[in-house]
Amino acid sequence: MEVILVLLVAVAAVSGCGEPSYQPSTSRVVNGQEARPYSWPWQVSLESFFPTCGGTLIAPNWVLTAAHCITFHTYRVVLAEHDMNKEEGPEQFIMVEKMFIHPKWNDNCVSCGNDIALLKLETNAVINDKVQPACLPQHGAALAHNQPCYVTGWGRLYSGGPRATALQQALLPVVGHTTCSRSDWWGSSAKTTMVCAGGESKSACHGDSGGPLNCEGSDGQWYVEGVTSFVDGRGCNTPQRPTVFTRVATFIPWISATMAQN
Repeated sequence: MEVILVLLVAVAAVSGCGEPSYQPSTSRVVNGQEARPYSWPWQVSLESFFPTCGGTLIAPNWVLTAAHCITFHTYRVVLAEHDMNKEEGPEQFIMVEKMFIHPKWNDNCVSCGNDIALLKLETNAVINDKVQPACLPQHGAALAHNQPCYVTGWGRLYSGGPRATALQQALLPVVGHTTCSRSDWWGSSAKTTMVCAGGESKSACHGDSGGPLNCEGSDGQWYVEGVTSFVDGRGCNTPQRPTVFTRVATFIPWISATMAQN
């Protein structure tokens, strides 16, 4: 039986999407580094009594996150966050009005998939140079093996290590489904409704849950292609166990219908 560790909490189709005013630093291959402030302007910190997960702004009043992140009744999101230990000025704090967990999510079976949720905010975020939505991929869009994408978040810097205080980014090349579903990789735990990326020294870690897998499209815009879901139970950086993300392109009909009806 595969040992899976959900990335637990630690104790859009809109115009002008995916175009950060502050360009992210993507020039070198790294295992992880502090992100340029506000270069991922759709990155959200999801908080209840304390920061729990990440999320992605996909419209002024909608945030995409992981279903397994939703364990409390009351949440707020923080936009334009960089250093969690400082209030730097541009942050926006908005309460979550409604939470929509995918109807097929089973919290006893993370490898069954459907680890995705939508949060409707009480008020619209103010879109500015530090807060902008990410683009949503087209329904069914596929990522190429080895396509460069970036995971972002404030999760642990390594298994058992401290949580980051400043937003981190790491280059995670996509691992194609044919490879990721091999028996010596994730096997049957890797579904076509998921995206595998990274592996070995490059990984998401605890606290990154719900945050985006950011992939640049051929149009130069950034798309949220994945929602950070789980890693191997032996640790965040286990060889041949890349980070597994919910594949956003699979869930576009559900996302669109939920937003339209609410």
